[in-house]
Amino acid sequence: MTVRLALYGAGGKMGVRLSRNLAASGEFEVRHVEASEAGRARLKAEVGVDCMSPEEALKDVEVVVLAVPDTVIGKVAAGLVDALPSGAMVICLDAAAPFAGHLPERADITYFVTHPCHPPIFNDETDPVAKRDFFGGSAARQGIVNALMQGPEEHYALGEKVGKTIYAPVARSHRVTVDQMAMLEPGLSETVCASLLVVMREAMDEVVSRGVPQEAARDFLLGHMNILGAVIFKEIDGVFSDACNKAIEFGKPALMRDDWKNVFEPDELAASIQRIT
Repeated sequence: MTVRLALYGAGGKMGVRLSRNLAASGEFEVRHVEASEAGRARLKAEVGVDCMSPEEALKDVEVVVLAVPDTVIGKVAAGLVDALPSGAMVICLDAAAPFAGHLPERADITYFVTHPCHPPIFNDETDPVAKRDFFGGSAARQGIVNALMQGPEEHYALGEKVGKTIYAPVARSHRVTVDQMAMLEPGLSETVCASLLVVMREAMDEVVSRGVPQEAARDFLLGHMNILGAVIFKEIDGVFSDACNKAIEFGKPALMRDDWKNVFEPDELAASIQRIT
């Protein structure tokens, strides 16, 4: 039995990806909603489907997926919440807006959040297309995280099913809370990981500015990221040399503040998400 699903933002970059995967599954009756004329044209050209009005899309709907920017989720959700049948599920693709309290109150509907982990650096993809699928949701397998924010426990399975479909192919599915998802993003993935990767790129540019050939610096850095990452994340059974351990001992204090883990404190996460949304 197919699930009646309304996809908001269907003509956006993310919406088009989701539309393809939902169509491929054959398990959903998808009602596409897109505000912009350009988005509607893109969806028709790339997926071959037409959009419908929100009124049509929400009639007897079971699931609504909000593939819209974090900054407008509150506004979009407020505009549709009164039209939802009791027991319907609203799915957000990021924890920011739900964590920030931007979803309207209504006790008889379900709020669910699902987010991709993206394909990992260490994987066993052999297909060239999959190896170049860095984002996920098309060829490379990835993990996903899911949170049942509000609603009956039996709705978790439906939300996870949608998540596994829109982010397919999925290797692993993890259940977390909305608060834990906020620690993962923006905390772990953006505030920490993205910032440190930017620093690594700036460090590479610095040694290039000091005379190291650009290709040599890039090969050296990316190669060391691979082996050092494999050891640090226990992908292989290995240890660092005494010289490397000594460099870490003196290098980390020079690069990191003593209180850097405060980025995971609730107040700092809330402030970070407030800036995002």
